[in-house]
Amino acid sequence: MASLNQISPPSTGSDSKAPAQQSLRRHVGLIGLMWASVGSIIGSGWLFGAKNAVVAAGPAAIISWGIGAVAIVLLALVHAELGGLFPVAGGTARYPHYVFGGLAGMSFGWFSWLQAATVAPIEVEAMIGYAGHWEFAKSFLNENGTLTTSGFIVAVLLMGVFVAVNFLGVRVLAATNSIATWLKIGVPLLTILALSINSFHGSNFTSHGFAPFGAKGVLAAISSSGIIFALLGFEQAIQISGESKNPKRDIPRAVLGSVAIGTLIYVLLQVAFIGALPVSSFINGWDKLDFPGIEGPFAGLATLVGLGWLSYVLYFDAIVSPGGTGLIYTTSTSRISYGLSKNGYAPQLFERLDKRGVPWFGLVMSFITGVICFLPFPSWQELVGFITSASVLMYAGAPLAFGALRRRLPARERSYKLPLGGVISPAAFVVSSLIIYWSGWHILERLGGAIILGYALLGSYAAWAIKKRLPNAPRLDWRAAQWLPVYLIGLGLISWQGGFGDGTGAIPMWWDMGAVAVFALGIYYWAIRVALPADVIEANVEGVQVVDAGGH
Repeated sequence: MASLNQISPPSTGSDSKAPAQQSLRRHVGLIGLMWASVGSIIGSGWLFGAKNAVVAAGPAAIISWGIGAVAIVLLALVHAELGGLFPVAGGTARYPHYVFGGLAGMSFGWFSWLQAATVAPIEVEAMIGYAGHWEFAKSFLNENGTLTTSGFIVAVLLMGVFVAVNFLGVRVLAATNSIATWLKIGVPLLTILALSINSFHGSNFTSHGFAPFGAKGVLAAISSSGIIFALLGFEQAIQISGESKNPKRDIPRAVLGSVAIGTLIYVLLQVAFIGALPVSSFINGWDKLDFPGIEGPFAGLATLVGLGWLSYVLYFDAIVSPGGTGLIYTTSTSRISYGLSKNGYAPQLFERLDKRGVPWFGLVMSFITGVICFLPFPSWQELVGFITSASVLMYAGAPLAFGALRRRLPARERSYKLPLGGVISPAAFVVSSLIIYWSGWHILERLGGAIILGYALLGSYAAWAIKKRLPNAPRLDWRAAQWLPVYLIGLGLISWQGGFGDGTGAIPMWWDMGAVAVFALGIYYWAIRVALPADVIEANVEGVQVVDAGGH
């Protein structure tokens, strides 16, 4: 098998082999699960995404949102089946482990943890950035967007609040997040309605060209402007599925429902934003969009068109929306590290639960990571491309696991079986690869460094655990993951030679995307062909040791 872990949860996700005091508590229903995902989807992305997208693509940003929504729906459909099939804590970090063994599991587990751990501090920076409208908060940021000393102290305190709420347990967390999420849905809807009634100019969509930057602008906006970053978050219901009352029924509903709600709100926000802009704000071109208060785009626009009352609501929501998302991603980070430890890639200290069933060490490490991220790094917008790539790279493991499980375990009970899964799954993997590519070489170059760091940290622990023959020491299963280094290096090479984000441009437009699509399809069918045998996959899910006669 891929893991010798004796205490991994069974397929029901009940963690029944662990002592009672070490089990995650099942308190969360459908609304709590759905609101966990919706609360993550509607964060700082709605406050900045519409402005950044229109600067990158012009009014054709609407098409960018549409493409992004299709990509997310494909991924969500795949996750809906997997979430009902394996309702376990930290699910997205564990599916590749079940199917491709230790090396793939460790890799995708790191991608998952990396994106989750860095979202909360980014949301904190978004809160502080919007707060710059108020006089008392102007001293929190330097001109280049990094935190001043006073801003750093405030950021650390806000991260401390996220962690403190999480320590109160998942029931309190779900209730807190549900309240915040109602506000996070209500305020964007109010904004759409108020801007559309008070100030809507249909001519804005064509007067300076609908797609002034062509197809490249439309596609680049998907990754670089925050569109995918804004739409991500549907997996949060899966990450806490180990605490769901009825996971097999509720996980698919929560995942698909959250994507539908988030997509509708974001598309309407983009339309309302473009329509409400005065012509003078983009007279010099969409890439030079400017108006008073543009640092807080929707609030500044509301003031500009005479809706001063709405701007105050938006400045308040600039605390609630990013705060709610940061809260749930702090939860997610601790659950992912819990899952990594279950699979033997991280010390078992991450599995320690307090009396409320909270993985306390994972929360502590989440706080420490957030503090590190507050050191002089680039501002919110510059980090979006990096997080988008890390997130989509994490999600890319799900279609591969889906395809392999359909092939290896076709008869296993599925609470939700995706129609046309044999078509949707490879399509989801291709789209994921394209989104990563559209991030650009300058982003993927940095992501490569983060991946190497992850291999150094998790790989060194795994090697130590194997040497010491620890009970949860992982087995790396090189054969089942032989495609992984080829995929990472190959995608990086295409990006380097492509035309997005400081690439050399040696591969012409459209040919580059064709190359990515063909390459991704090759990797997809290679991966599902060499996946672990059915009995080894079953053993990984059950957390028992078997001898793999197939050479894995």
